[in-house]
Amino acid sequence: MRKRTYFDDLPRSGWPSPNEMEHYFLSASGRRQAFEIDNDCWGLSAEGLDGTEHLPGGKGRIDLRLTAWGNPGHGVVLEYEKRGGGRDIYYSKGDLRRLREWVETRHGDLMPIGLFIPFERAWIAVKEFIESDGALPQSIAWVSSRDIPPGTFPDPGTESPIRR
Repeated sequence: MRKRTYFDDLPRSGWPSPNEMEHYFLSASGRRQAFEIDNDCWGLSAEGLDGTEHLPGGKGRIDLRLTAWGNPGHGVVLEYEKRGGGRDIYYSKGDLRRLREWVETRHGDLMPIGLFIPFERAWIAVKEFIESDGALPQSIAWVSSRDIPPGTFPDPGTESPIRR
């Protein structure tokens, strides 16, 4: 299994230890550094789970990624995606009554406020992901992409939703 990191200035090959990531979620200066200054989206990925590393992508190889979008006022949205033999996507489950309220990311995407969870809870899930070698963390509630209503992720160029 080949692991990759896309998180601030951490090494790209492999996954960092939890100690290397903790301050990004639990300290104000770490949150600013990771989620406010230049970028607000980071992630961890793995290719070739369960002995499939020798197979090409889309042809039997199992890949996964955990993506984190942070916002100083709302917390973090986590997206867990596993591909290979199907595609499963799960989002951190915040206050689902707020799925029709959005905040704009640094890249111009609209993220539903109802999927944000506090930084501290997101950290527990990220740490569990690393320590379990990529298993879906059980420390937080998740909602499947199949259970999210249409229009939850609007195209910012075609709609004018409420932004907070």
